[in-house]
Amino acid sequence: MRPLNSIPSLKVKFGIVIVAAVGITAFMSSLGAWLGWPGWLRPIIAAGLALLMVQFLAKGTTWPLRQMATAAQKMTGGDYSQRIEVASVDEVGRLAGSFNLMVAELEQVERQRRELVANVSHELRTPIAAIQVNLENLVDGVTEWDEARGRVMLDQVERLGRLVTQLLDLARLESGAAPLSLQPFAVRPLIESVVAETELHGHAVDLRVTVDPSIAMTGDAERLHQLLANLVDNAVRHSPEGAAVTIVAETAKADATTAEIGSPVVRFTVSDEGPGIPETERERIFERFHRADADRSTGSGGSGLGLSIARWIVDLHHGSIRATENKPQGARMVVELPATPP
Repeated sequence: MRPLNSIPSLKVKFGIVIVAAVGITAFMSSLGAWLGWPGWLRPIIAAGLALLMVQFLAKGTTWPLRQMATAAQKMTGGDYSQRIEVASVDEVGRLAGSFNLMVAELEQVERQRRELVANVSHELRTPIAAIQVNLENLVDGVTEWDEARGRVMLDQVERLGRLVTQLLDLARLESGAAPLSLQPFAVRPLIESVVAETELHGHAVDLRVTVDPSIAMTGDAERLHQLLANLVDNAVRHSPEGAAVTIVAETAKADATTAEIGSPVVRFTVSDEGPGIPETERERIFERFHRADADRSTGSGGSGLGLSIARWIVDLHHGSIRATENKPQGARMVVELPATPP
C-alpha cells in the first residue's frame, strides 16, 4: 500500500509526512503524560511511532529511486532490460517514466550497434574473401593471371571502397559534421549528370527522364546528386534487363508527408519495374543495412546503406521521402524537398 501515490507534488508529500510526524509525536507525548508514563519514555515511544508513520507514508515515494539505482547498476554490466514501476504521479514518478524511455532508447542503440558490427563484418568479409582466394591461387600457381580474374578483383575492391565511403558519409551525416552548402541551381542538369553517371556502368535498362528545364531550387547540389544517384542505382539494380527506370522532377504543393502542407516543393520520383517493395518493408528499407531476404540470398542487393544516406540527406533539407507502389509492377521512391529551404 502506497497512500501518497495519487498526490502530484513531491513537496506536498514531504509536507504531509512532516506534519504527520510532528502530529504523532505531540499526540503520543500528551497521551503518555495523561497515562502517567515516565518523562524519559514518552519521547522514545513518540519518536518510534513517528518513524513508523514516516516509513509508511514515504514508502511509495522513495521506491522508484531505489529501483533506478539498482537498474543503473545493472546497466553498467550491459543489461538494458530493466524497467521502473511507475505508480506515483509526482516528480519522482515522472523521472521514473523518463528513465524507462531512456533505457528503451539505450537498448535500441545497443541493438543497432550490435547489428551494425555484424552487418559491417558480413559486408566486408565477402569481397575480402573473394580477393584473398584469387590472390592465393595466383601466388600458389594454381591459376594464371587473366583479364577476367583482374576484373573480378577490381569489382570487389570497388565494392569495398563504396562501403567505406558510405559508412564515412553516414557517420558524418549523423554527427552533423557534414553541413549543407545551400545554393540555387537548375534541376535538369543535376538529373542529367546522375543519368550520365549511371549509364557509364553499362546497365541494361532504359533510363527515362521527364523534367521541366525551368525548374530550379535552392539546396546542396552535391548532396542531392548523391541522393538521386542512390535512388537511381537502387532502381536499376532491382530492374530486370530491358526494363525502364523513370526519373521525374516536377513542382508541386507539399502534401501531408511534409512539414508545411501546401508550401511549394520540388518532387522527385524514381520508378522501376522490379519486384516492388512489400508494404510491411516500406519503412524499414531506410534503416541501415536493411535489405530484403531475397537480396541477401541472391547477392543482388547493395550494402543496405544507400537509402539510409538518402533519408539523412532529405531530412537535412527538411523534406520527405517515401516508398510507394509503381503500378502495374515495381516500386516508386518519392522525394519532396522545399523549393526554398526554411
